Amino acid sequence: MPVLRNPASPEPVTSEAPAPPGPERDALVAEVQAYLKSHHVMTVATVGDGLPQAADVFYASDGFTLYFVSGPSTRHGANIARQPQVAVTIHEDYDDWRQIQGLQIEGPARLVSSKLELVKAMAVYLAKYPWARPFLASPAAISAQVARKTSGIRFYKVSPHWVRFVDNSKGFGHHEELILAHPS
Repeated sequence: MPVLRNPASPEPVTSEAPAPPGPERDALVAEVQAYLKSHHVMTVATVGDGLPQAADVFYASDGFTLYFVSGPSTRHGANIARQPQVAVTIHEDYDDWRQIQGLQIEGPARLVSSKLELVKAMAVYLAKYPWARPFLASPAAISAQVARKTSGIRFYKVSPHWVRFVDNSKGFGHHEELILAHPS
């Protein structure tokens, strides 16, 4: 059943409750986290000056938390600074709608600013993309950029509060939802 959105509220309004606690929810959490780990590119949608914008970025996940690298001077970086609520999609390119699987995610995005979180973000990102090490320098170099507020490479963090897993292999429009309560 589709989720109806109230534009004034970040919470979904639905006549079908998200997965309740228990074995089914645990299985859905494991499936979503495995999907996050096995994919590499997400589309992050932002709004700035009243206009929507979408950008594809490489991401790495720690549980449901998504880290990506970009710059504050990018269009999506500037939009996040003004309006942190984002929508994210992660999926493959299919040629048959019956095969479509993917994630739809909503939550706030923000620059990673503390040294401790920066070290964690870099570790998570480099574990997934070891080839990026030369581009990211070291945690100290990134931390120095953060302190100088330069427009260089920065880590961003998306903290989802809502996740929908779409799986048309189980029937057209089949989806399951998670409401996450982790304000970070």
